[in-house]
Parts: sequence; C-alpha cells; structure tokens
Amino acid sequence: MNDVDVVVIGSGIGGLVAGALLARYGKSVVVCESHTIAGGAAHSFSRRGFHFDSGPSFYCGLSDPTSLNPLRQVLDALDESIDAVPYDPFGHYHFPDRTIPIYGSLDRYRATLAELSPEGAIEFDRLKPRLLSLYAAMQGIPTLTLRADVALIPVLLSRHLPSLLKLLPQLGAIQGSVADLMRDLRDPWLRRLIDLECFLLSGLKAEGTIAPEIAFMVGERSRSVVDYPIGGSGAIVEALVRGLRRWGGEVRLGAHVEQILLESGRAVGVRLRSGETLRASTVISNASVWDTYCHLLKPEDLPSSYRQQALQTPTIDSFMHLHLGIRAEELDALTGHHVVVHDYDSDLTAPGNTCMISIPSVWDSSLAPAGHHVVHAYTLEPYEGWSRDTAYDTRKRDRAEPLFRALERIISDVRQRVVLELIGTPLTHAHYLRRHQGTYGPAIVAKQGMFPGPKTPIAGLYRVGDSTMPGIGVPAVAASGILCANSLVQSSQTAKLVQQVLTQNQ
Repeated sequence: MNDVDVVVIGSGIGGLVAGALLARYGKSVVVCESHTIAGGAAHSFSRRGFHFDSGPSFYCGLSDPTSLNPLRQVLDALDESIDAVPYDPFGHYHFPDRTIPIYGSLDRYRATLAELSPEGAIEFDRLKPRLLSLYAAMQGIPTLTLRADVALIPVLLSRHLPSLLKLLPQLGAIQGSVADLMRDLRDPWLRRLIDLECFLLSGLKAEGTIAPEIAFMVGERSRSVVDYPIGGSGAIVEALVRGLRRWGGEVRLGAHVEQILLESGRAVGVRLRSGETLRASTVISNASVWDTYCHLLKPEDLPSSYRQQALQTPTIDSFMHLHLGIRAEELDALTGHHVVVHDYDSDLTAPGNTCMISIPSVWDSSLAPAGHHVVHAYTLEPYEGWSRDTAYDTRKRDRAEPLFRALERIISDVRQRVVLELIGTPLTHAHYLRRHQGTYGPAIVAKQGMFPGPKTPIAGLYRVGDSTMPGIGVPAVAASGILCANSLVQSSQTAKLVQQVLTQNQ
C-alpha cells in the first residue's frame, strides 16, 4: 500500500508547481523539503526586520491575466493570486562609460538604442520581427497545455493545429541560438545589449542561449507588464504552497530525503534522514541532476552510460550574494533594478564583471523598516577553491568587493549607509539549497546538447527544475513542473483544466 500517490523531493518552484498541479488533478501529494523554508533558490528570508529574496528578482506578467508566463498560468489553475506592482523602465544598465534605461516597450527600447547607436537601432528593426514572429508562433499554445510524452502530438493536432502550423516555419529558429538570428547584424552596441539580455536570462551569451528564450522575454515585456510581487519571491512560494494545500497536498519542512527507494527497478518512495519511509507510485525530484543521480540514487540504480553522460552536464557557476539593509534618507529618486558591467575588455560572464542589483523596497516598503531599503546584489563566482578555512572571511569580503563597487554606481555612499550586511558565497549556496557546488543550473549551449525533460530511465521517477528545461529563471522551472504534472495524467484532464482557466480569465 502506498502512503501517497506522489512524493516530490524539494520545494523549489518546479517541485511546487508539479506537486500543486498534481494535487489539482486529484492526486495525493507530499512535498519533502530539507530546509526549514520552502522555495528552494526562490525562498525569502528575514533578518532584523529586513526581508530578502535569496535568488530571482526579475519578474514579468504576474499581474496580467493574459501573460504567457507559465507561473501566472499555474497560479490561475490553482485559484491563487498574488499582488504585484508594475513598473517601467525594466531597469538601468550601467556600462563603464554610460548608463541607459531599459524599457519594456520595444519602441522605447529602440529609442534608447538609437541614442547609443543609430545603426544599432536600424539593425534592431531587422531583429525585432524575427523575435516577435517566433513569440507569436508560441503564443497560441499555452504552456499549461503541454506535456512531455507522445500524447502531446494528438493534443497539438486536435486542439492547436492553426498555432502548430504557424510554428512549422519557425522550427529552425526554435532549435537554434539567439546568435543565429543575428548573423547579419554587426552593430557592437546591439550585440552587446542582446548578449547581456541573454546572460540575464540563461547565464549564457547569445551564442549559447536558445532563441525561444529571448523571444519570450521580448514578447512578454512588450505585450504584458514587468512587475514585482508584493512580499518578494516568498509571496510566489507562499501562493504555490497555498494552492498545493488548497487541493489537498502537503508540504513537510525539515524533511530531508536521503534516498529514493527502488523495487524491481521502479521508484516506490523515499527514505528520510529521520528514518521514516514514504511509499508512492511516483517520485519527482526537484534536486539537480547531479544531486539526484549522485546522492539520492545509488550508482547501480542507473545505466552506467546514462549516468556518466548525465553527470558530465556542464554547470553554470555559482554566485556571490550581497544582502544589505541600508538607510534610505535622500534616496527618493532611487529605482529598483540595475545591472552593472564593470569592464568592456572582460567577458560579461567573467566572475565579478556583471553585477545584478535589486532594491525591491522601492516598490514594496514592507520589505524594510521605515526609513530603510533592502538591497540584493549578486554576480557569478566559481565554486572551485572555496573552503571554510581561516581565510574564508577575508576571501568573502574580497570577492564581494565588485558588488560594492557596482552599488556605488547607483548609491555613491552606500558603504556608509549599511546597517545590516550579509555575504553569501558558493558554499552558502551549496549548504542552504542542497545544490551541487552551489550551481544555478546546467550550461547546455544551444545546438550542443538537449535538456532531458522530466523523464528518467527509472520507471516512476521524474525530474523537474532548472536541469530539465532551458533557462535558469522562474518561467523555465515553472514550465518544467507543468510538463511533468501533465505527463502523469490523461490529456482530457489537462484540457478540462485549461478550459476552466481560460473561462475564468475571460
């Protein structure tokens, strides 16, 4: 006898989406989270009245019922909602010699580019329809209707044939990189901007980022809204947990899964560190590919060649994080999002060169005590060479220096304003997120590898999260949860759910 239908390992966005949707479909679901806070890389935490995002800080379409953001579609399916504040410009990009606003509106985006480079604006006019035509082709097939098995074919043919026919001419672009769409474009400013946009989305530049990612971003920014959830990323996690519980599911915090249990080559449940065993007909791992196959399974549980190939998946580096509470006097004109590139001569992906900054208390004052702001700044940092030795604290401060210098581009006296300072390293990531080397996901370059999707060689075992779908952002991991959940139910059940969501949004 099974204790439940489904056990989900990890409460990241992918795991919560898969678990909540399966509960919505009528399955009994338990999500086991090792940490005492749900959310994985998207969890929020508080210190001395300051409320911080641990990871993602850029969002789109949360307050727009017509958005194609997979997360928005899931929240609608769960009868959940969150409050969000729309804003524009999307952010400010600070290059070594200038600062520019980046707008959601493509007309205003082009106007900014024209000030930098008239030739770049002309070339952007050639790139824009390529991106928007790809976005329009994807627009007619809601992510909520997709699945990762052969049953997808009749679904597309019977319910989305016109949209499928629109996609056919785009197959080359769908499988290609963003750089493929820019082969005939030479303007250095346009290429620099698109490389940066791709890096913010996927951790890779245009050559390594698949074209649908940037097409989705450009399309959503232009037709929907850029917004920030009131309460930060924790509000998104809370909404997903509420939705899971609303439909009968359960989240167990502090429930560390030690092993996936197999019988006759099939997943039949999990064993917790406490010694408790949970039996289930389906196990879904929201742990990374490396953690799932190295720690949750024994080497002999997988075909050796498959395991070896999976574990060779290249990783995106981890991050340095700087969480600050600062005094806010005389910062009335402060805006919320910034990206600072320190050096043109260094690669965008070089550790410390590109720094992302979020000051969400600009939109949501409840995140900080009165008269203060919360600041989250982060930049790539390799895991190699880090250890908790006698030099650890000194190295933390040295490697956080590029983040402080980036912040000084926005708030010149930021160091004198600090009342709370927290520095996170790759070791922090690895410890709190249970992530292999603290990585933010796989670095699978466009056209050089395929993301595996939710299926594994083990019957009854599925995977979700950033090592199953392209991109390291919230929409990608939410989509991974949708594909997994839908693949475990009849397509008629999904069709009924999608129709209910469409009806309530009309």
